[in-house]
Amino acid sequence: MTDRYCVFGNPVAHSRSPAIHARFAAQCHQDLSYEALLAPLDGFSATAREFVAAGGKGANVTLPFKEEAFRLCARHSARAERAGAVNTLDFTGSGIFGDNTDGAGLVRDIEVNLGFPLAGKCVLLLGAGGAARGVIAPILERQLAGLFIANRNGDKADALAGQFSDLATVDAGDFAKTAGRTFDVVINATSASLSGAALPLPAGIFAPGSLAYDMMYGKGETPFLALAREQGAAHLADGLGMLVEQAAEAFLVWRGVRPDSAPVLAALREQLAA
Repeated sequence: MTDRYCVFGNPVAHSRSPAIHARFAAQCHQDLSYEALLAPLDGFSATAREFVAAGGKGANVTLPFKEEAFRLCARHSARAERAGAVNTLDFTGSGIFGDNTDGAGLVRDIEVNLGFPLAGKCVLLLGAGGAARGVIAPILERQLAGLFIANRNGDKADALAGQFSDLATVDAGDFAKTAGRTFDVVINATSASLSGAALPLPAGIFAPGSLAYDMMYGKGETPFLALAREQGAAHLADGLGMLVEQAAEAFLVWRGVRPDSAPVLAALREQLAA
């Protein structure tokens, strides 16, 4: 019998997850189906429970339901506890299990796909919302030289940094506070690229040989990556690889096998460029 999986979101019609998981399933010879399910903004939990009752084995969760998904779960992985949000649900055990594969996906994309080790690097993380919070612990695990969290509202960045003070000393503040510093890796975890807005970043923050990474992706260069290019970042990357790698990590949680992400990422990149 074919095992059912899905991604919950609102909106969700644009999701590339069904195509990604269909490729993973074929590659790994797994008998499963995967669909995109639109959940009402006020009805995520009910929609998820209906899917479980209908025999669903697991699900991904995208905006705006990741924090609500966390509250739905009876059990959480350590990385989901840290993130305070869940993007992967497993329904096969005792009670709903929640995991967060976003940070693992980001780190794997940067280190494996892009060949850019994070150890010993100074990293600037832009944003202090859920996207940022979900990746901080996995980034800190890479033995950085330092992490700075910058946000339009500096107080919010300070508060987020404080939640991870048991792992490492994390600097934080508003964007202006990054002036006079240079960073080896600058990661955009804000939603600015979705709206086409530019971030008010001081000049000179990109160190020689630096990587600029935008968690968003689309056809063409995001506004953040365009700014990074102008400011001299040596390497530019969007979030398509993170999307594929977090999906591969979720597939591993569900099926116990890690798919080869490289051909799937290459196929998606080709589609995006068409």
